Amino acid sequence: MPQVTPYGSWKSPITSDLIVAGSVRLGEIRLDGTDIYWSEGRPTESGRSVVVQYSQGQTIDVTPAPLNVRTRVHEYGGGAYQVADRVVYFSNFADQRLYRQPIGSEPVPLTPEAEFRYADAVVDQPRQRLICIREDHTAGGHEPINTVVAVGLGSQLDAGQILVSGSDFYASPRLSPDGRHLCWLSWNHPNMPWDGTELWVASILADGTLGSAVKIAGGSTESVFQPEWSPDGVLYFVSDRTDWWNLYRWSPSQSEIEPVCPKAAEFGLPQWVFDMTTYGFESAESLICTYMENGVQHLARLHTKTLQLSEIATPYSAIGGLKVAPGYAVFIGGSTTRPSAIVRFDLQTRETQELRRSSHLEIDSGYISVPESIEFPTENGLTAYGFYYAPKNQDYTAPTDERPPLLVKSHGGPTAATSANFSPSIQYWTSRGIAVLDVNYGGSTGYGRTYRERLKRQWGIVDVDDCVNGAKYLVEQGLVDSNRLCIDGGSAGGYTTLAALTFRDVFRAGASYYGVSDLEALARDTHKFESKYLDGLIGQYPEELPIYQQRSPIHHADQLNCPLIFFQGDEDKIVPPNQAEMMVEILRQKGLPVTYVLFTGEQHGFRKAENIKRALDGELYFYARVFGFQLADAIEPLLIENLPA
Repeated sequence: MPQVTPYGSWKSPITSDLIVAGSVRLGEIRLDGTDIYWSEGRPTESGRSVVVQYSQGQTIDVTPAPLNVRTRVHEYGGGAYQVADRVVYFSNFADQRLYRQPIGSEPVPLTPEAEFRYADAVVDQPRQRLICIREDHTAGGHEPINTVVAVGLGSQLDAGQILVSGSDFYASPRLSPDGRHLCWLSWNHPNMPWDGTELWVASILADGTLGSAVKIAGGSTESVFQPEWSPDGVLYFVSDRTDWWNLYRWSPSQSEIEPVCPKAAEFGLPQWVFDMTTYGFESAESLICTYMENGVQHLARLHTKTLQLSEIATPYSAIGGLKVAPGYAVFIGGSTTRPSAIVRFDLQTRETQELRRSSHLEIDSGYISVPESIEFPTENGLTAYGFYYAPKNQDYTAPTDERPPLLVKSHGGPTAATSANFSPSIQYWTSRGIAVLDVNYGGSTGYGRTYRERLKRQWGIVDVDDCVNGAKYLVEQGLVDSNRLCIDGGSAGGYTTLAALTFRDVFRAGASYYGVSDLEALARDTHKFESKYLDGLIGQYPEELPIYQQRSPIHHADQLNCPLIFFQGDEDKIVPPNQAEMMVEILRQKGLPVTYVLFTGEQHGFRKAENIKRALDGELYFYARVFGFQLADAIEPLLIENLPA
């Protein structure tokens, strides 16, 4: 018989220790012959990222400690390694040099010690080189220079020969199967890659340099994603020229671009990191892809001759990092009730083999809250979306006259999206009796370009309205307590959190994870990749400075009247610590309850197990003290300044 206990005070088996113990971040799948590789970010090894190989039923670590396979190109990285013929080529985080490591041997550097960063490589075997993106920081305080370069694989250290230059950014250099052509993406300030990119192709000359480049698709208002050559030399790519990211193709022997799967669905993603993939080739006639339609993700096969799209049933509701080989696909698969895993999926038998799970958590279904996809009304007669998680714990029930606290989660980006994929950290809250609403506010990816562009010049308004209206909707449905609404978010989600607490009077507490409080400071201080991002989200800087000040919580702290906790990494180059510290000082002066937790050695997002644990437990402790509910477990206290006894 469940015990009657107030919401927030339920004892849960889903502890922070359990969440971080043995948990890893899975990513960057690579296929090499029959061997499968992926990267693992390990919180228990201070966040170190390791390349792992699965071969003939055996799993081994490839890259030895203390090497950390991670690139800082665009600061967010991605595309940190490549594999060909059982040789791994990777970027090491500490020095940002490229290394070459045959399986079973020690890594050897390819590039010199210099202020260069590398990412998104492809191996050009006939010419014995890597073709990759290079970010040149040798100019010191000036903006780094991004180019496409070739790095030789010989014994001499090679910083790279520039093949393509002149644009602000590059991504996705890809060789045609015959090695005669190279394609790539480029874009320029103030665009982000989901705003507008260009797809280029050039022939490779006898000396390894490129011939005249031809623009195939794209522009300032068309986002091209993931160019990929088919085995028979046709160039496929994803474009949102019809509002939705759909598949197209082009051949060097023809001049026309052909749509191959027109559909009101998203076959693309916002390129926050390098080497994001949503499709691959089983053969020249069979393309395997993922797409998002009405908030639901699908796996499908596209027959490239008939253009027939056939859905492939899987037990997974979220599929990412898709790589394809003859007869099988490998992806990161997740569901609403199980941690994500590296999955080998047989395309004929439909059998699945989980090679590595992101967590060894085995949780009884009686403690798992299954999300409900909801739509709710928001400003201007529009609709917004989210996933609602009701409190769930088989051992407890709440008094009949009580409604649970609600934690609204605002994702980062802001041009990103949340999914219904199993999240141990969300279950941490729901199993303790706290409801969660994970919001895909206007501006999120997955609902077409028009929905994504709701945030154009409206950041701090549309996202805040949608988070507020989502909470109000659940209150009106009688599902949550209107007096115990709180909100959290990281990075851009941290800004939405701070803006919602400052400019609206709905939430009673919040947590900002490396969030933005001063938009002007962000425009001045952030890194190259995002240095003009706010032009589209807010307005041109400094020409439209009054708008920046109008929407910056730091300038309107007189309107902020609720408790706040801040979590920050001291090495964050994207949102520096001063963004949090300015707000903390104002809250101190106002006499509002405030806590500031600064983690040493962390950047933009926390990777160390002890810090992930501290942040999760610390946020719960903060809300318990603010809302006055008793915790079932002892948690190391945090100093909450200005909190009445």
